[in-house]
Amino acid sequence: MNKTTKRFMKKNMNCQFGEVMIGISIELKLSAFFSSAVQSQKRNLSIHEYRSAALLRSYGVGVPNGDAATTPEGAYEIAKKLNTEDLVIKAQALTGGRGKGHFDTGFQGGVKLVDSPEKIRDLAKEFLHNKIITKQTGPAGKEVTAVYVVERAFDRTEAYLAILLDRATQKPMIVASAQGGMDIEGVAAKDPSAIKTFPVDLEAGVTDAQAKEIASVLGFTKHAQEEAASTVQKLYKIFKERDSTQIEINPLSETIDHKVLAMDAKFGFDDNASYRQEEVFSWRDLTQEDPDEVIAAKSNLNFIKLDGNIGCLVNGAGLAMATMDVIKLYGGDPANFLDCGGGATPETIENAFKLILSDKKVSGIFVNIFGGIVRCDYVAEGLIAATKNLGVEVPIVVRLQGTNYEKASELIAESGLKIYAVNELDEAAEKVVKLSDIVTQARDIGAKVNFELAA
Repeated sequence: MNKTTKRFMKKNMNCQFGEVMIGISIELKLSAFFSSAVQSQKRNLSIHEYRSAALLRSYGVGVPNGDAATTPEGAYEIAKKLNTEDLVIKAQALTGGRGKGHFDTGFQGGVKLVDSPEKIRDLAKEFLHNKIITKQTGPAGKEVTAVYVVERAFDRTEAYLAILLDRATQKPMIVASAQGGMDIEGVAAKDPSAIKTFPVDLEAGVTDAQAKEIASVLGFTKHAQEEAASTVQKLYKIFKERDSTQIEINPLSETIDHKVLAMDAKFGFDDNASYRQEEVFSWRDLTQEDPDEVIAAKSNLNFIKLDGNIGCLVNGAGLAMATMDVIKLYGGDPANFLDCGGGATPETIENAFKLILSDKKVSGIFVNIFGGIVRCDYVAEGLIAATKNLGVEVPIVVRLQGTNYEKASELIAESGLKIYAVNELDEAAEKVVKLSDIVTQARDIGAKVNFELAA
C-alpha cells in the first residue's frame, strides 16, 4: 500500500475493513466525478428531438404534426404545409432548457410560439448555426443544427413518463407522474409521492394490466386512458427493440380533444449496441460533441476535460481518480484525463499526447500506467515517439508499473529524452506539480524554461 493510500485511509476511515472501504470510497468518488463530467464522458447516444419524434411516430406513438429543416426556407415550407396559424419552432441542440436559453448573438429563447410561416422563417434565421446557451450547456453553448417546426397542440393535462435502466435490479423501470411539463427533479424534491415507479419484468414485459395501472397515475381523463396505456406499451417496445437506455417524455399530454401526444422526447441508446442499431447511430450529430472527444474515440481513448494545467494519461477510471487525488494533494490541478484503457499502442499514446497538448494551458504531463493488459514497453515506445515527433516542450513525468516494466524503464533511460521516470506515485505526483508550476510561472512573465535530467 503506497503512502497516498495510507494517508487516504487515515484521513477518511477508521475501521478494520479499510481496504474494502477504500474501494467503495473510490467507486463513490468516481460516480460523482464522472457525473460532473457527463458532458465529456458519454456511454449513451443522444439524438435530436425531431429524430425522437420520427422514431415515436414509426411505432404509432402520437406526436405533433411537423418536421425539421436545416435552412430558413425549408422551415418556411414546412410551416406552409402545416396550414395553421398555431405553430411552434424549436431550436435543435442536444440540451434541455432551450426555451429559457439564449443565443451567443444575444437573441433570447430557443422555443417560440408563432402565427405565420413568415415568422417561422425569420426565427429560423436567428436560430440556425448560432450557439444556444442553457443551464446545461454552460457558457460554451451548443450549435443549433436544425429547427423543428410543428403544429401547436393544446394541452388539457401534462404528465411525465420515462423508461430507464434500474442499476439496482438490472431491470427496466417505468417512472410516471401527473406533474409533467416541468423539472422532474424539482417535483421529486418538493413532492416525492407525486412520482410513481413500476419495475418491468424482463420476460413478461409491460402487460396490459401494468400498462393500465401506469396510465391511471398520469392524471388523464377516462377518455384518454386506453390510448395512454397503449402508448406505454409502445414506448417499452421501442426501449427493448432499439437497445435504449432512456426514454423520457416530458410532457406526455392529453389534448383538449383527448388525444395522447408526446410533446417532447429525450432518448438515450447503448453505445455497445451500435452494431445492431445502425439506423439509430446514423443519426448521431457530431457537432453536438466535443471535437477532442470525437478524436479521442477514434483512437479508442476516453477523454475528459478539466480546468487545470497538468495533462494526465492513465489506464482505467479508478487509476484516473487516484491520480487526480494525489495531484491535488500536492497542490496541482489536472487539465484533462486521457484513459487509454487496455489496448494502448505506441500510436494511441502519440494520439493521446496530441490531444493533451492541444490544451495550451498544459504545463506538464503526468503518465500513470499500471501495466496489466497494457504493456509498459508499448507505452514507453509511444511516449518516446510522441516526445520526438511532437517536439514536446513541457516536462513529462512517468510512473509505469506492471507488465514489461523493466523493458520500459530501459527504453526511457536510453532514449536521451527529458522524460522523468519515477517509481512511487507520491514522488511522481509531487515532481510533476513542481515542474509544471515552474513552467506556468515562466509563461506568466514571458519566459521559457529548459529542463535537464539529472545525471
